[in-house]
Amino acid sequence: MPYVMPSPLPCRPPVWAQGGHLQTILGNYLPGDPPAHPFRAFRIPLGDGDQLAARHYPGETDVLVLVFHGLGGDDQAHYVRRAVASARKLGHHVWTVNHRGCGEGRGLARGPYHSGSGADLGAAFSAARTLHPGLRQLALGFSLSANALLLNLGGGLPEPAAQPDLAIAVNPPVDLGACASTIHGGLNRLYELRFIRRCRRAIRERVSDGLIPDAYPTHALMSLRDFDNAYTTKAAGFRDAEDYYARCSAQSHLAQIEAPTVILQSKDDPFVPWQHHARAPKSPRVHLHLEDHGGHMGYLSRDLPGHRWLPYALEHYMQELLSAAPA
Repeated sequence: MPYVMPSPLPCRPPVWAQGGHLQTILGNYLPGDPPAHPFRAFRIPLGDGDQLAARHYPGETDVLVLVFHGLGGDDQAHYVRRAVASARKLGHHVWTVNHRGCGEGRGLARGPYHSGSGADLGAAFSAARTLHPGLRQLALGFSLSANALLLNLGGGLPEPAAQPDLAIAVNPPVDLGACASTIHGGLNRLYELRFIRRCRRAIRERVSDGLIPDAYPTHALMSLRDFDNAYTTKAAGFRDAEDYYARCSAQSHLAQIEAPTVILQSKDDPFVPWQHHARAPKSPRVHLHLEDHGGHMGYLSRDLPGHRWLPYALEHYMQELLSAAPA
């Protein structure tokens, strides 16, 4: 990949947001959502009959930014809304895409979404090629979606899938097994329980909507690994959690990525160890940005209005990628 300049301004945490846990927690709850932008809601059909709910925010340039949310979220998550604001500030079209059954997609999907859902992302890229053939695609994935995006780009899916032209992956858990172990210990258990609560709610909604049978024994205090054994693997066709983690971790596929890609990871992420990214063999087209501070998608800074460093970094790397890979 042509050289991509790192963002010149580091994320220097405020005194009240020191450490990965405070970055993660305060970054999630600190108010300050960006203003709304006009959009059109639509659906993306999948090959098995399920559908994804999406929104199109019209722009003026020849670029379409496709934004995918993390585990337990939807396209109205605070970080997605800020990403929309960043892309629209640059004049780009934006699609925000809900994973199966999430957000406005409730009732549209029987199947689950998971960290290996790169084929669903591929369906969105393919639909975008059909609906907007003249636009360059820049995909932006957060957390779970970031791993699925890298898996898609690295050819780690069972079948070939459509890919974007450019990509940014934020805090991707590229070694799913190790992350499942890390999130189960110490204070990280609070994040794990929050994820479990949201995932169990999604199952209850599908059962209530008559989409799936009430056949998945889960409970509120289980680990993420146990949840994956009880639900994800059975609903998605994996042998067990270890099979799922081995087949869907993007770490071993980073060297095969051909699209210019930026991976943004903080060294104090509580449950995604940055060493996985640093040690993994990577394609020359992959630029790894390791930030000392930021937690898991928090990135609170004392040097920027609103204390938000991530929108600044995303704007920087969107411009860098588009400049380094002109149309």
